[in-house]
Amino acid sequence: MKVSSFPHGPVVSSSRAGYIMFFIILSVHKGDSAQFKVIGPDHPVMATAGEDIVLPCHLSPRVSAENMEVRWYRSQFYSLVHLYRDGDDQNERQMPEYQGRTEFLRDDIANGSVALRIRHVRPSDEGQYRCFFRSSVFHEESLLELKVAGLGSAPLISVEGYQDGGIRMVCRSAGWYPEPEVLWRDPSGQPLTSLSETKPRGANGLFETQSSIILSETSNQSLSCQIRNTLLNQEKESTVYIAGNLHAEIGKIQAEKRKLLENISELQEEIRRLQAEIGKHLDNISELHEEIRAHLENISELNEKISGLQRELEWRKALVCPTNVTLDPNTANAQLIVSEDRKSVRRGIARQEVPDNPERFHSFCLLGCERFSSGRHYWEVEVGDGGFWAVGVARESMRRKGGIRFNPEQGIWAVERCGDQYRALTSPETPMPLSERPKKIGVYLDYEAEWVAFYDTGNETLIFSFMSASFTGETILPFFWVGIGVLLRVCS
Repeated sequence: MKVSSFPHGPVVSSSRAGYIMFFIILSVHKGDSAQFKVIGPDHPVMATAGEDIVLPCHLSPRVSAENMEVRWYRSQFYSLVHLYRDGDDQNERQMPEYQGRTEFLRDDIANGSVALRIRHVRPSDEGQYRCFFRSSVFHEESLLELKVAGLGSAPLISVEGYQDGGIRMVCRSAGWYPEPEVLWRDPSGQPLTSLSETKPRGANGLFETQSSIILSETSNQSLSCQIRNTLLNQEKESTVYIAGNLHAEIGKIQAEKRKLLENISELQEEIRRLQAEIGKHLDNISELHEEIRAHLENISELNEKISGLQRELEWRKALVCPTNVTLDPNTANAQLIVSEDRKSVRRGIARQEVPDNPERFHSFCLLGCERFSSGRHYWEVEVGDGGFWAVGVARESMRRKGGIRFNPEQGIWAVERCGDQYRALTSPETPMPLSERPKKIGVYLDYEAEWVAFYDTGNETLIFSFMSASFTGETILPFFWVGIGVLLRVCS
């Protein structure tokens, strides 16, 4: 046991020793103001892994420690195991590995006797501990040592197979600390040399043992495995009796095992052959899938052609009896001039004196008079040879006032000319590279199919189509936008 003290105060002369000794003895009885010694166990404390251990510590003389600081720590002062101060536990800075595992025992603290209980002792708890007392004027500590031991499970001996002309026996056990000794013995008690031996540590810090030995073919015999804890000087031992015919039985089992392995090898070869055949069939299936896919693509192309031909047929039917479209001056921008027969429109220089009714556009737009809510309809618009224009269809509910975006989201499906460029008014716009400049645009509306198509009537070619126009059940009207210097005429 190591004891260290740290007294405070000046050194006194021997001439006053008797007088001072009286006050020292008096101060001892006053408790906090006295000097003292810290006494711990004079031998290592032995703990069993997994169980609880109590580390005792007391003051000499036996004075009260209720108002003192009592600190248990390891190598460093702040490596805190447990702290008692101001009459209560103060473990906010306790080392993580001790949290929830320590208890300060103070039943006899009035007589200077305390103890620390550590629950579920681990191998990592082994080592030195310091029991430190501090009063208001004095402090001292005592050093004590904790040793941890683990007595593991009884050895389990098993037969692992036939090896090198003998039987391979394995001895296993767990829960030992410190690292144990493993010893095999023959029937006469003589030690035997092990073939291999491992002693790994588990997650709990305890050792697990595994030792193997080859038992040569002899008559009936016994075999023992002994595992010893040198710290506790205790061991555990198991013995197994080996029958003489066991070698022959194991030999038969090994022969059957070899035969099974041969059968498995043959089965594996057959599996490989079947897999190769399946692979060929899968290749053939893959080729058939490719052919089917090609045929489906051809069918899709044919369906597209049929659909296109059907649309062209419907358009040509509409050519026979086109819709008579007229322009609605009540919707025209005040700067647009509509002819008396309501068949043509151009943009003037100045605004006309016309009422600003709700139907009239602020932009240079106007609508046709005809309102469509079913059926197929076709009309043609002469667009001239230049300038800026747009023709198409629009929802009746489209916005009339303020700025307007010409796209399907705003209820307009149209094509335009902007200088030398032709564009479909999608969102965003779609360029239409045309080989010839159309003089006349044909507009075809299929209300039920929600399809709007535009044709160059000069060469009878489709220049653009909106395949899924969302009319949402609303009334659709012809739509026109007129640029400077452009005359749009609806054909009779």
